Amino acid sequence: MTEKIYTTKKLGMLMLLVIIVGLIAATGLIIVGFPTGQFALGALGVLLWVILPICLAGLKVLKPQEALVLTLFGKYKGTLKGEGFYFVNPFCTSVNPAQFTQLGQSGDIGGGSGGLLGALTKGSSGKETSAEFDAQMRASRKISLKVMTLSNSKQKVNDALGNPVEIGVAVMWRVVDTAKAVFDVDNFKEYLSLQADTAVRSVAKVYPYDIAPNVDTTGDGEADDGSLRGSTELVAKRIKDEIQKKVEAAGLEIIDARITHLAYSPEIAAVMLQRQQARAVVDARKMIVDGAVGMVEMALDKLNESDMVTLDEERKAAMVSNLLVVLCAGKDAQPVVNSGSLY
Repeated sequence: MTEKIYTTKKLGMLMLLVIIVGLIAATGLIIVGFPTGQFALGALGVLLWVILPICLAGLKVLKPQEALVLTLFGKYKGTLKGEGFYFVNPFCTSVNPAQFTQLGQSGDIGGGSGGLLGALTKGSSGKETSAEFDAQMRASRKISLKVMTLSNSKQKVNDALGNPVEIGVAVMWRVVDTAKAVFDVDNFKEYLSLQADTAVRSVAKVYPYDIAPNVDTTGDGEADDGSLRGSTELVAKRIKDEIQKKVEAAGLEIIDARITHLAYSPEIAAVMLQRQQARAVVDARKMIVDGAVGMVEMALDKLNESDMVTLDEERKAAMVSNLLVVLCAGKDAQPVVNSGSLY
């Protein structure tokens, strides 16, 4: 289905004035016609009172970044776009199969507490009249062209190494082809939500949570350093591209995608935390030892250069051992004063 912009001008205000004047004239014809015996004029007034109120259904008001998909007796006639006061065929009906579907953090028209559930709740408590409810029902058929946010619930997926991880993604999207969104898929919001879930699952299983050896995340046959935690921007871009391919048929455009939550699943989180802590401790100790060895070498070189003291190999070994113990120990060294000879 190809989108067609409804070829009508913004004649809403003019037609509203015509209808009001016509109703006033019809009232005058009825008042003058029947009492004076001019039944033709009275009948014309009655006919105008029947026809003109029907024309009120053709008045459509759109705000910025709103669209209205119109059908006439089941046939797609076109889409109204752009703010303004329009007049269309009063028998045209607006279509929006996703009018009551609310996505997480999505700024839908008539959304949030103003959706169907909110309208029914207010109506049952007497805080909203039936006219307001009908107006809200009509407004909900409008399609928002704004950039909206889809924040699906966190998913539990397996990474490239088979470890279960939890991942959540926020997707910024908008409708660019209203005809495809309405007629080519059953419910474009549910379709987007499902495709976002499948895209996250298919991309996440390619990457390990942390950098792992012998893992190819790019598909070039060579191991690389890609990971969910370390390559967040790259992973998000791949998720965005994957979703865009899937929702092209629904007339949707994916603006951006961002990872909002990433963690190991609770059943392995404690074990993985211990593993990360152990790795951190090993890396820290390695750095401390490397620094201590360098300091010992520097101390021995300084002693040799200044000829302050001459040490044999056994005394050098003892000095190296003592310095390494002092430098690598987790506690401060306790000094011992030797008043006798070193030998």
